[in-house]
Amino acid sequence: MKSFLLLLFILAFSFTLNAQFRTVHGQVLSSDIAIENINITIKNLKITVKSGANGKFRIDNVPDGYQEFSFSGIGYQNRNLKLLVDKNLNNLSINILSAESNLNDVVVTGVNRATQLRKSPVPISVISKKLMDQNVNTNLIEAIVKGIPGITAVTTGPNVSKPFIRGLGYNRVLTLYDGLRQEGQQWGDEHGIEVDEYGIARVEVVKGPASLTYGSDALAGVINMIPLNPTFENKHFTGDFTTNYQSNNGMFGTSLGLALKNNDWKYTVRATGKTAHNYQNKVDGLVFGTGFREYNLSAAARVDKDWGYSKTAITYYDNVMEIPDGSRDSISRKFTQQVLDDGDNIKNRPIVPENRLNSYTINPLHQHIQHYRIYNTSQFKFKNSDLNILIGGQQSVRREYNHPTLPQQAGLYVVLNTFNYDIKYNLPDISGFETTIGLNGMYQGNRSKAATDFPIPNYNLFDIGAFYFAKKSIGKIDISGGIRIDKRNIKWDDFYVGINPQTGFGQQVNANNSTGNLQFPNFEKNYYGVSGSLGMTYNISEKLLIKANIARGYRAPNITEIGSNGLDPGAHIVYLGNRTFKPEFNLQQDVGVIAYLKDINLSLEIFNNDIQNYIYQSRLSDENGNPVVIVPGNLTYQYQQSKAKLYGAEIAVNLHPSNMKWLSFNNSLAYVTGLNKDDELLNKHGNAAKYLPFIPPLQIRSEVKVTAQKPLGCLDKPYIKVDVAIFDDQNKFYALDNTETFTAGYTLFNAGIGSTLKSKSGKPLFDIFIQADNIFNTAYQSNLNRLKYFEYYQSAPNGRSGIYNMGRNLSFKMIIPL
Repeated sequence: MKSFLLLLFILAFSFTLNAQFRTVHGQVLSSDIAIENINITIKNLKITVKSGANGKFRIDNVPDGYQEFSFSGIGYQNRNLKLLVDKNLNNLSINILSAESNLNDVVVTGVNRATQLRKSPVPISVISKKLMDQNVNTNLIEAIVKGIPGITAVTTGPNVSKPFIRGLGYNRVLTLYDGLRQEGQQWGDEHGIEVDEYGIARVEVVKGPASLTYGSDALAGVINMIPLNPTFENKHFTGDFTTNYQSNNGMFGTSLGLALKNNDWKYTVRATGKTAHNYQNKVDGLVFGTGFREYNLSAAARVDKDWGYSKTAITYYDNVMEIPDGSRDSISRKFTQQVLDDGDNIKNRPIVPENRLNSYTINPLHQHIQHYRIYNTSQFKFKNSDLNILIGGQQSVRREYNHPTLPQQAGLYVVLNTFNYDIKYNLPDISGFETTIGLNGMYQGNRSKAATDFPIPNYNLFDIGAFYFAKKSIGKIDISGGIRIDKRNIKWDDFYVGINPQTGFGQQVNANNSTGNLQFPNFEKNYYGVSGSLGMTYNISEKLLIKANIARGYRAPNITEIGSNGLDPGAHIVYLGNRTFKPEFNLQQDVGVIAYLKDINLSLEIFNNDIQNYIYQSRLSDENGNPVVIVPGNLTYQYQQSKAKLYGAEIAVNLHPSNMKWLSFNNSLAYVTGLNKDDELLNKHGNAAKYLPFIPPLQIRSEVKVTAQKPLGCLDKPYIKVDVAIFDDQNKFYALDNTETFTAGYTLFNAGIGSTLKSKSGKPLFDIFIQADNIFNTAYQSNLNRLKYFEYYQSAPNGRSGIYNMGRNLSFKMIIPL
């Protein structure tokens, strides 16, 4: 027996010596472009590697003989090959095809690995630069609102739009720039998004709690703005020049972007400028105090190596924007301007001269916002896993000048410094499970400088959270979910405010100052949150899906909700916070059906959102029902907290007949209802307190677009489109203390044409887009327009109260490739 075993061992050892093991080298391409992150698997050996930044891969210890290779990656069609591994198999060149279906669009927002729309149970929408260019956009958020159902915005004039997702906004919507969370002064109505709209190539939107990945402030969802990544040619400059004019407010915008590749290094730089005078409508004429001037600079450098990549980028945003207050002459309804501090009487202010209304000169009463950002994002690839690190620093400087007799004195002057960190490790796949662990958060400090008004204290905040995420495909079912734990610490010291004897205005003083009053007593508190999600996508077929997801979100109260006690001069509101507020938690259920058929795409998304400890603003009234006035000419709002429920649906029906490829007919409907579930308040005030504030009405959008399938002379596939946006009455509003009022519905008609112009040789010369919004110059007020409530009289001779939205607007945009 021992001799027999010895003989078997000798034979096996001899066979092993004679067997050949080789290293297989190759490169993965698609349309002659090297593709990274493609999985190369030898099935019977259960070996998997990923292609690097240059598309190249290497597999060691592959035995001679026929082996089955599989090439797969997100956004590309799978390819299977049976190859003979021997001494002649050298430097494989494998071509794979891209997956063109919208169901395979790659997204990176709200998940921890790049994934496909069809596999994600979380409702995610994507809008491209091409679609944004084809619409009139007064700012980036407005472009997103027009392109994605369920997204709305609270506006303060044409240059300030704060995104809302399914009726929730402010600090409940987390905005990202290239994956880095955007930190400014998001708590205020008149604080916009500090991003260069011309430098964004793609926007990804998560609808619903995304606290699993990002922690606090993603309770309603996430908007990730991804910078433009131009086509690089090695050692040649490429780029684009964009120019844009809009007729309504005379806006001029220009943007120059350049790119250079030098072997493994890629460099980009962009400079943008925009300027506009007051916008206009047929009710108000030119709306005084709505002009702006904006500048943006950005630069980035990225290196790609076999070990991964590293990108470092800097951005600078500078916006000087006027502050409207809506004061008018009571008879003529012409706008008036404040010229006094002491002795100012709103009803006796002088009328604004006509030459000031269409001037590009910025008024002395304005706000100046600057935002600086520097960050690095890197990926380190291992054999079957990768480590992703994002660190960034940003500074937001906000000054609001509201003293006409001392215009150089800022009323509000706050500086917010933030350090962000985000570490994610994508573990090797185990039994088909793709798992990620991560740690992220931020440290920030906010300081008031030489100001006269102090709505919030100087505070420090530290945020940290850890999460686990996993996903797996089982046949036709894709499952994903995870859990997260968060901690946030916020604190501030005693903050005293006194009187400056030289100016008579307020100023920050120390505790020993005889004029000092303790406006913000010291405070420190820790907030904790547990959040997570679990979802499933059932692929009935390649083109028909059912999705379901349940998620728990978490949001710690922001600084105004717990700490405010003063006037925000830009908003003309005195905010009063509450230190006893608890964190918000919500539980949202989403169900969706998506069908991508031959001639029609259909989608239906239904959601239900229950919120604990919901925080909202409400006007403050005394025991007789009269508005409380702490600072004359300014409203007073006090934050409240209660249970809330939001529910609704989004429907999209997009027709694209296969026998009429030149025609598309796209339709969408979005509906949400927000209910206040505070039983005590409801029992006392009834229907006046039934609904939540800032809930958008039912809205329907339809677009008919005709696109030539062949060039027409020098025009490459020109298009013409007509669209209509219908907004229903909003009679479900928070009416207590006149916080909100009824808003009449309205319909807006828009149209546009565009094309790429090419030379006789076929070289693109430039893209041109001409768009008309509100063609019939309809006078309307959005219920999310804050200027609707800028009114100082109980009634007006023309029966119109507050300020109306923008009238007819023609836009001309040209993009010249360089």
